[in-house]
Amino acid sequence: MDNSVPPSPVKFSKAIEELRVSSPRPETPEPDSRQGRRNPRAAGVQLLDDEGAISEQLEECLKHIFAKYCSPPPLPGPSSKKSGLLVPPEGACLTSEGLDAWATDTNGKPFDEETKEELADYMDTTDEGFLTFRGFMQVYQLQTENDEEETWKDLSSHGFDRTLRLVATRREDAESDYKGSTPNLPDQLETSS
Repeated sequence: MDNSVPPSPVKFSKAIEELRVSSPRPETPEPDSRQGRRNPRAAGVQLLDDEGAISEQLEECLKHIFAKYCSPPPLPGPSSKKSGLLVPPEGACLTSEGLDAWATDTNGKPFDEETKEELADYMDTTDEGFLTFRGFMQVYQLQTENDEEETWKDLSSHGFDRTLRLVATRREDAESDYKGSTPNLPDQLETSS
């Protein structure tokens, strides 16, 4: 019969930590820890950077989403030739109509008055109370810190995949097939002559 003393809780905790670090997905933290940085570094996609700020990749996606609803609207065609994503014009904001449209497209319904008042009180807004891009970023900073999966759902509802690439929706694919045209392929898929 073994009369040895069981390991102390400190050693047990260290053993659990070693298991987590040696797991196949050490970059995936336990829930509520390191929100926004769950993807493995090899994936190259993080919602928050190492300092906890919105990553450049997420910011580009948020600019595109904001630009779809802002006033004044962006110039026709993609503003960024490299990524094909929209960029809001300087000084743009979400008016009440833009805010309602964004909330409806994101969550299925406009915000209630209490939520709109909270946005106006705590986020960056114009003198008229319209949400600026900075305020829009503040909304997503707070959301991503507290519930990363909700941010992924929002991105998905606006056409972004888990690599933060804008992808065609099924409806766009169907329309493209119906018209007999093919969707544009990413640069890396083009064949050389």
